[in-house]
Amino acid sequence: MTQPDVIADLEAEQDALEALLSKLSPADWTSPSAAAGWTNADVVLHLAQTEEAMAAAIEGGTPVDWRGYGPDVDAAMDALVRAQPGPPGEIFERWRAGRRAALAALRAADPGTPVPWVSASLKPRTLATTRLAEHWAHALDIAGPLGLDYPDTMRLRHVAWLGFSTLPYAFRLAGETPPALFCDLTAPDGSTWTFGDPAAESSISGAAGAFCRVGAQRLAPADSGLETTGRYGETALRRLRNYAST
Repeated sequence: MTQPDVIADLEAEQDALEALLSKLSPADWTSPSAAAGWTNADVVLHLAQTEEAMAAAIEGGTPVDWRGYGPDVDAAMDALVRAQPGPPGEIFERWRAGRRAALAALRAADPGTPVPWVSASLKPRTLATTRLAEHWAHALDIAGPLGLDYPDTMRLRHVAWLGFSTLPYAFRLAGETPPALFCDLTAPDGSTWTFGDPAAESSISGAAGAFCRVGAQRLAPADSGLETTGRYGETALRRLRNYAST
């Protein structure tokens, strides 16, 4: 089966977010998002800053040293947002310009050359996958509290792959040996996405949207409706995160 073009799907995800943002009122922009401590404008500013940083990194500029802004990545991102406040209209235009520059840089990049990123160097396609996952998750942060519709699409295959493929890293981070695991997920169109060895003793099954939300820490495993089997299925669901993968 032909794999979808992740850069084209990143652009489509950003197009969907841009359509959502274009409908926000001034009050919507300054209302709290689901990202703790951030307004909707703060969320978009964060996306703008990271798109600008990605374009610069691909084009050979000096990578942003996130460690200079906080003790961990989350604290650094928050500090950067606090350091560059602005009117919502300007933030929206900054993100629009930043994301178009980043897409152009991704398309022009050597697909085999890793790009320096937050905690590791990533090849352009993998970097595009992480950016798609982040834009999707932050779109939920904006749409949810405002009661706006942001439906799941087949682009979530990239997010599901990212979560599954980084489970070994998540287990090692917890000081545990990564187990064999099989995922059997129902896509938004009702088709099936599978990852891993069907013969694996442990598994996770259910809606792909729920799987991706757990990985994005937007849904608790207990509330996901996902089913687990085997010795490690439940643990894997708890460990699931949409990490940037090398």
